[in-house]
Amino acid sequence: MAGEEAARTDTVGTVNTVLGPVPASELGITAIHESLLSVVPGAEYAFDITLDRAEIFETLAAKLTDFRAHGGGTIVDATGMFHGRDVRLYEALSRSTGVHIVASTGMGPEEMLGGYFLTPQTNPPTPWPAEKFADLFTKEVTEGMVVPRVERRGAAGLVATAADPGGRTATEESLFRGAARTALNTGVAVSLRYGADAVGDLDVVLDEKLPADRVVVGGLDRRSAVDAGAPLEIARRGAFVALDHVGSDDEAYLTDRERVDLVLDLIEAGHGDRILLSSNAIGKAVGQSAADVAYSAVCSTFVPLATSLGLGDADARCILVDNPRHVLTLR
Repeated sequence: MAGEEAARTDTVGTVNTVLGPVPASELGITAIHESLLSVVPGAEYAFDITLDRAEIFETLAAKLTDFRAHGGGTIVDATGMFHGRDVRLYEALSRSTGVHIVASTGMGPEEMLGGYFLTPQTNPPTPWPAEKFADLFTKEVTEGMVVPRVERRGAAGLVATAADPGGRTATEESLFRGAARTALNTGVAVSLRYGADAVGDLDVVLDEKLPADRVVVGGLDRRSAVDAGAPLEIARRGAFVALDHVGSDDEAYLTDRERVDLVLDLIEAGHGDRILLSSNAIGKAVGQSAADVAYSAVCSTFVPLATSLGLGDADARCILVDNPRHVLTLR
C-alpha cells in the first residue's frame, strides 16, 4: 500500500522546470544527471575563448532534439549555480525542442567554488556554515534562480553538490548539510556526487534527517565504488543509486556491459526502484574537454543492450520513468 501511495503522489505531484511547474506525469523518460552548458569558472573571461550564444543554442538544440527522437522527455541539468548555468538559454531550448529541462541550484566541489564562498566568515575562521548555504540554495527554489545582477527566473528543481574525489573537505560537509536542509525546506531532492567514501557522504546528508528517498548518490558506476560494495549498500539504505556514466570510455568507470550486470544484480536484490541511469554528458563544454556522449545514449544503446541480457520492460520503465519522477516530484 505504501508503494501504491507513493506512486499516486508521483503521478499527481509537480516538478519545477525552467518553464515553471509541470505535472510529474508529463516527464516521461528522464536523464537525471546531465549538463547542458558547462563552463569552467573563469573561462568566460579567457582571451582565447568565445561564447557564441547562437552557436551554443544550435548545438544544444540538436542534441536535445536527438534525445527526444529516441523517446526522451526530460533532461536534468545538474551543474548547479556557477558552471555556466544559463536559465534564459534553457527556457528557449525547452520551448524550441519540447524537452522539459530541470535546472539545479547548489555547488561544489570546493576547488570549483569562488573565493567569496571560501572566505572565512567567522572569528576564529571557519568554513561557510551549512545554514548560509541552505539559505542561498533555498531562495533559488522558492524565489527563482539568479541571473547575475539582473533578476531571478524559474525555480530550481534539484539541489546538486559534489565532493572532491580525494575526500570530503570541511567546506564540502557544509555544502552537503546545506543541500539537505534546502531539501527539507523546499521539497526538492538532493543530488550528491560523492568524494572518496560514498556511504560516508550519504551519512552526512542523512544526519540532517532528510529521508533517504530524497537523495541521489551519483557516480556509483565508478569502479572504486563498485569494488567497495557502495551501490548495494546505498540502495539498502533507501537512497537512489545513479549509474550516470553510460557510454563513457573512462577506465575509472564500468563499461556498459559491466554496468548492465550491476543493474541486473541490483534488481535481483530487490532494488530496481532505486536505480537511475544517465550519461553525465556535456552538451557544450567551455574551458574543459568533454566526452562525446549523446543524451540519447541510455535509450539508444544501453537499454537495448540491457534488454538483450535480461532486463525486462517493466524494470526498464521503472528505471527510466518512475524512479526519476519520484526523485523530481516536489514533496
